[in-house]
Amino acid sequence: MDIRELRYFAAVYRARNLTAAARACFVSQPSISTAITNLEAELGTTLFIRHKKGVAPTASAEQFHALARRIIDESDAARSLFRKQATRTTVTLGLMRTLDVPRTIALLKPLTARSDIALRLVGSDERADARIISKSMLRADEHFVALWSERYVAALPPSHPLTLKEKLRAADLAGAAMIDRCHCEQSQFFGRAAQRRQTAAIAQSEDWAMALVAAGIGIAIVPEGVARGNPDVAVREIEVKVKREVGLAYRASVPLADALKDLVGKLQKQRRKPDRIARQRSVRKTLSPSR
Repeated sequence: MDIRELRYFAAVYRARNLTAAARACFVSQPSISTAITNLEAELGTTLFIRHKKGVAPTASAEQFHALARRIIDESDAARSLFRKQATRTTVTLGLMRTLDVPRTIALLKPLTARSDIALRLVGSDERADARIISKSMLRADEHFVALWSERYVAALPPSHPLTLKEKLRAADLAGAAMIDRCHCEQSQFFGRAAQRRQTAAIAQSEDWAMALVAAGIGIAIVPEGVARGNPDVAVREIEVKVKREVGLAYRASVPLADALKDLVGKLQKQRRKPDRIARQRSVRKTLSPSR
């Protein structure tokens, strides 16, 4: 096994999805699949079980992850130990409050791994070289490179009666105690019924909103990535398919730092790849003889 295979394994373990792991590592999905297959053959065990929404780690993967993570960290530490101190350029990145933590970690890793930059994080409304924001927050003078799209879901206290339903409508929440959030697109879900909602609390952050839901204070409409993997809340689909697109925004009139320029280039290349594959499939389907 080599360090690259271990990095790919760690990415899959974190994302629980081969496509998301490939995106985080800036490689193709077959590269990720091959690395996992090689590791499983070398270790003599199955690391992941595939299912419709991605993959689930086995007990072997849970055991192996701690060791793999330690090897990766020690390798990075050894590389840094003998690396000459380069002149570092400060890169300021603005982050909106409501970001999916695992995806954000995967995005920032390539930047923090570089020795030529000092990364500084600020709020999305502060002066920055670039911002990671929802497309709805884009300014007129900014370019936007899409990173991911995610739907909104309802996060409920596990014992709430509405957990008995698989999907919730706006009418189901009439009279229910709700936790409102700052910078939230949930008005698209409630529409004209927004004034009839009972606001039990206003959360300044996603973590605080999830804590209030877990405590039984009320229900929150949140991005799926925020609720995913939280064992203290129940998650249900909502009738209206509200989504948000998150991406990297930067001003067209200001030159980007080299690190961000590289990142934008990789993101754009990665974004073009699925489009190219889709076009190739469409061409093959058109050229194939009809039966």
